[in-house]
Amino acid sequence: MTVYRNPLASPADFDGWTAEGPAGVGHSGGGTVLSSTADEAALAAAGRGDRAHFTYWCPEVFGPDIAIEWDFRPLGGDGLAMLFFAATGTGGRDLFDPSLAPRTGRYPQYHSGDVSTLHVSYLRRKWPDERRFRTCNLRKSPGFRLVAQGADPLPGAEDADGHYRLRVVKRGALVSFAIDGLTLFAFHDDEPLGAGRIGFRQMSPLTAHYRNLEVTALP
Repeated sequence: MTVYRNPLASPADFDGWTAEGPAGVGHSGGGTVLSSTADEAALAAAGRGDRAHFTYWCPEVFGPDIAIEWDFRPLGGDGLAMLFFAATGTGGRDLFDPSLAPRTGRYPQYHSGDVSTLHVSYLRRKWPDERRFRTCNLRKSPGFRLVAQGADPLPGAEDADGHYRLRVVKRGALVSFAIDGLTLFAFHDDEPLGAGRIGFRQMSPLTAHYRNLEVTALP
């Protein structure tokens, strides 16, 4: 049963969403273009390059057994794209509980702070070693633990042929990830996370197009 459907096609589709960090949002082609508004070169020169990245949270809290699907196309720039899911504050707190430390888009705030989540990075082109050998990574936080890994079949922006349909399934202890129906990894979690939020994350200078977000409750 579909519990959430969002075309991501207009500003109204982002009512209630929360941006952390310099998220730039535009709309074209029936979807949303996300990019960083920060001057990464200037920040890097000042030793603050990690402040050029952002996370964008959907306002809904989803149950523990769900499938998450969306269309994705890279448009330009070597960077990184990621999905957070089953995200809460640690200790059973809501992700936006005021007792949590403030978040500004810097990655350590998510992987080693007071956020409990799974996160799949499905386009990893930021650093030379990521471009040399391309993988999709699943990590569990807090703790930055790499728990599953698979090959990354996505082309770069120059070779992208339309959109690619991405699908994350979280049912009980099983987590899997697929692109265009090709399963890239599956993970059995001995301590499965429960209900939580989802959020898109990008690392500058990536620009990417998103559309047709759908979340389905699984029996």
